[in-house]
Amino acid sequence: MDLSPKLASGSQKNREQSPTLLFSSPPRIPQRSSSSSHSSPSSSNTVYSDRFIPSHTGSNFALFELAHSTSSSSPSPEGDRVSSRTRYDSSGAYAAALRSVMFGLDDGGRCWKEESTSGSSSSTTSPNGNRNIFRYKTDVCVRERLGAVFQDDEPLFGAIKTPINVSRKVPPSPYKVLDAPTLRDDFYLNLVDWSSNNMLAVGLGNCVYLWNACSSKVTKLCDLGVDNSVCSVGWTQKGNHLAVGTNSGNIEIWDPFKCRNIRTMGGHHLRVGTLAWSSSVLSSGGRDRIILHHDIRTPSDCIGKLIGHKSEVCGLKWSCDNRQLASGGNDNQLLVWNQHSTCPVLKYSEHTAAVKAIAWSPHSYSVLASGGGTADRCIRLWNTCKNSRLNCVDTGSQVCNIGWSKNINEIVSTHGYSQNQIVVWRYPSMSKLATLTGHTYRVLHLAISPDGQTIVTGAGDETLRFWNVFPSTKSQNSSRDIGSTCLGRSHIR
Repeated sequence: MDLSPKLASGSQKNREQSPTLLFSSPPRIPQRSSSSSHSSPSSSNTVYSDRFIPSHTGSNFALFELAHSTSSSSPSPEGDRVSSRTRYDSSGAYAAALRSVMFGLDDGGRCWKEESTSGSSSSTTSPNGNRNIFRYKTDVCVRERLGAVFQDDEPLFGAIKTPINVSRKVPPSPYKVLDAPTLRDDFYLNLVDWSSNNMLAVGLGNCVYLWNACSSKVTKLCDLGVDNSVCSVGWTQKGNHLAVGTNSGNIEIWDPFKCRNIRTMGGHHLRVGTLAWSSSVLSSGGRDRIILHHDIRTPSDCIGKLIGHKSEVCGLKWSCDNRQLASGGNDNQLLVWNQHSTCPVLKYSEHTAAVKAIAWSPHSYSVLASGGGTADRCIRLWNTCKNSRLNCVDTGSQVCNIGWSKNINEIVSTHGYSQNQIVVWRYPSMSKLATLTGHTYRVLHLAISPDGQTIVTGAGDETLRFWNVFPSTKSQNSSRDIGSTCLGRSHIR
């Protein structure tokens, strides 16, 4: 049933009692004659439209004291001035703050002047001396004015003095510790990796173990034998295959669900200390100073070779868009390769020690972070698109690993000699957000959980420690410490 005609043809009394919203045709506004233009309005001339326009006739703006100005047209009587003064005393602080923020007026009704970046006063003021309320401010921020107002001894009307940007708290202790016997204390190896399926792979001696983060179940994936040992592990992006670099120079591809070796690839003459996946292409770096590309879809063991380092390759990372490969070596060099190059397209020689710690920003694909060893101790930031150095920070300790949060623009680094600490950095200021301690040996291994909130660190003290350092994607500013309660200590094997 169509209700529009009934709403439009209601009685005059009903229309005067409440406004009517019409859904049919636009309202017809009657034309007034010149003779009746000065007559008093009556209820018969009331016109309703399809928009609700509130009436402010009953509002008392004098309560807010917003009309206060030094340019009054005529002085008010003495009684009015006393009454106005009394009202201003009762709400003067609030009125002054509101007036200064909205209209740029000080207590005397004068307009505040904004200074531009060149130092000249802003000319974007209205003819009556008030600045435009809704305009962008580059130098004078409303937040700064409010902060200056709320720094008084007495808060306004019970307002709570709290900083605008509350620092996020990082739990200082790990929420879980796993014993990892025979986890090697070797700076050039990469023995821990966390898959997108929430499976943690750890190389212990000549074996690889899988720890299910959901069920805490431990599975022994493989045993290389007494004559061989694990030097690196690396998951594919989908988490359906695990690559294992060995001391003999071979690379084994394993199916973690069936615990079955599906392929073994050669090419290196010495141990394979680092691995990096780009879709189905696996890049490996070894002590023989070369980088090899392997495609698990082809029968050939090697589809490309990169020669550029003069010592062992100990760090490899593909960029998030899989267009650039960064490699670090014991020759103190950081090299950047593209997908088709056989020679490095960029070469950075500023580090004075081995470069193992490498991380690409997931927020800006051309931003690269690298860390140097004991003689260097610096985290350096680069823009590979512009071939420029962005920043350099002396951390005070050997930089063993770097990880970049995908949920927030922050970096976590693990360190060795001599402090063995874990540091969370804000980017791009590179100011310290938190420093975590607990390991008694160098923190050589680092991996980030698939949800981006938890990191796991491994050290020569043969322990794996789990820390909540990053917020979730849904609540980056939440102060909730998820899993901060220690869950005890257990064994990974």
